[in-house]
Amino acid sequence: MSTIDIKSVSGKTVATADLPVSVFGIEPNMHVMHTVVRSQMAALRQGTASTKTRAMVSGGGRKPWRQKGTGHARQGTIRAPQWAGGGVVFGPHPRSYAFRVNNKEVKLAMRSALSAKVADGEFYVVDDFGYEEPSTKTAIATLKALGLSGRVTIIMADNDVNAYLSFRNIPQVRLLGASEINCYDFIDNTALLVTSAALKHIEEVLS
Repeated sequence: MSTIDIKSVSGKTVATADLPVSVFGIEPNMHVMHTVVRSQMAALRQGTASTKTRAMVSGGGRKPWRQKGTGHARQGTIRAPQWAGGGVVFGPHPRSYAFRVNNKEVKLAMRSALSAKVADGEFYVVDDFGYEEPSTKTAIATLKALGLSGRVTIIMADNDVNAYLSFRNIPQVRLLGASEINCYDFIDNTALLVTSAALKHIEEVLS
């Protein structure tokens, strides 16, 4: 079991936390992480692309010319695919791209992502934001005090409204409630910052 410093919003170390090896110290399973992230991305696809088949295109109710004797190839309708304005063959139609991943694989992927973050030194813990009122200026000062810049993902308690309102307008900062944790948001950043309350929730869910 490894330990990590818990910082205050001013950047000072106020305590330490034990990180369970089963959640934060495993060998990352890259294949499972790739599968889970691909599943998340596939589920976000709209799948609304659509084309018209020959049955959906208007017109073409009669043969353009008689079957024989014209010298032309035989044609049944001007809305066949080889005609300009005709239907599309094998074109896309509305569909879902989502596919299911087992819950055990989802949790393994999240444990792998967290372990990789800890190993790379990109995992940070803050005691509690404790903002009495929303303040983007204060939130920016907190990130500066913690030495965080670039794309930062912050995981906080679901009911920490003031912190959410403070950080939401800062560019490159993504906010998640503790109940919204997922593999993609764990890894799509240069720093992962969690509150003590969120850390406890993560350990309970993934242990």
